[in-house]
Amino acid sequence: MSSLIFVVIMGHWAMETNAAYLGFPMLDGPNVALVGEIVDFGCEVKTFPEELILLQLYKEGDRSKFLGEYTSIKGEKATFMVVVRASYEGFLECVASVQNNSRIQPTVSYRHHLRVVEPVRGAKLVVQSGPVEFYEGRTLSLRCNVTSGNHLSYSWLFNGQHVLQSPFRFPVHEQLLVYRTTPRDSGSYACVAANQFNETEVYTAHSPEVLITVKELVSDADISFTVVKRSFQNYSALVTCRSTRGTLPITFSLYNRTDFVTNKTVDDWNATFTIAVELDYHLGWLQCQAENGDRITHSRWMALEVVSVGGPGTIHFDYDIGEDFCVVGLRLFCQVAKGSHPRYQWFLNGSLLESRGTFYWAVHQPPQPPALLLSVGRSSAGTYHCEVSDSFDNTTSIKSEDLYLDMEGVYSIDG
Repeated sequence: MSSLIFVVIMGHWAMETNAAYLGFPMLDGPNVALVGEIVDFGCEVKTFPEELILLQLYKEGDRSKFLGEYTSIKGEKATFMVVVRASYEGFLECVASVQNNSRIQPTVSYRHHLRVVEPVRGAKLVVQSGPVEFYEGRTLSLRCNVTSGNHLSYSWLFNGQHVLQSPFRFPVHEQLLVYRTTPRDSGSYACVAANQFNETEVYTAHSPEVLITVKELVSDADISFTVVKRSFQNYSALVTCRSTRGTLPITFSLYNRTDFVTNKTVDDWNATFTIAVELDYHLGWLQCQAENGDRITHSRWMALEVVSVGGPGTIHFDYDIGEDFCVVGLRLFCQVAKGSHPRYQWFLNGSLLESRGTFYWAVHQPPQPPALLLSVGRSSAGTYHCEVSDSFDNTTSIKSEDLYLDMEGVYSIDG
């Protein structure tokens, strides 16, 4: 009796299971697809009751809208024809449910990943850091935007050459950062965005070039002046303001202490101003300012004073001794008591020496006194003297004492 009861119970259990059990659907299809492409996904349930089975394709996490739907009458495999959109990228799942029977719970397939490739197009370079013209030292920030496309890789071009990472250039995905820019960073920039499908089809978009100009800051200003004679007792100072670098034009301004004197904007690295002067009078302290748009530099203060040469002229010498204790070289020096713009001339036996000859070289490198360098020999023997006059007016000059040099080894001074 007990064995009969066991059989009846088991048979009832098996019958109920076949009627109420819905197996898990199996989803298959491509793993990668292009946007706009029509692709097929298949979904099949191997174990099912004798009822209509509804198969639906969803994006995982979003059951508000199905991507495909199919009613399977006798366990037919569903085929979903899907027009691929970019938003479909991610995990897809197939949901199986029994129509008109809420007692049987729906089942869900293992998720299937779909990678959606949208071909890139419409690359455009955007200057995030601001204007395309700016002064050196700032950071240049560029971004490569595209109209459409995903799974992108980027490359950057500077004057047609690929940009490699360096201490001051950082290409990072869709951005290029250039730190501590200099004028050498001026040029044409472009970006290339690319993606590919199935490792066989490559899509690229090349942005139009953007011209970047990095301007050079003006260097520290310098100031100097020379004097010219206009007429009898009428003199002018030609004050020169100068910088060694900087994008042109440059505006040079001249100040006498706090008083503005004048300025000039020039396409050059120097400008000259003419100022009337009186000899032997201190006319103030001048300073130059240089500006080219983003920086102002200042020169040292310079006294505007023109002192006429005067006082006695003196000449002296020193020499170099060789290994055999013989004189191998001589240096003559010429000085006057005063004079801000002196001109020096050297004479041998009453004849003017040019700046350089076979046995001598006249040099003047302020603040060192002017010197005449001599080699030892017969041609350099004789009587030397120097004459000093104002560089701007040679009507008067001061003559030094004579210095006689006997190159055979005897040195004497004949006053």
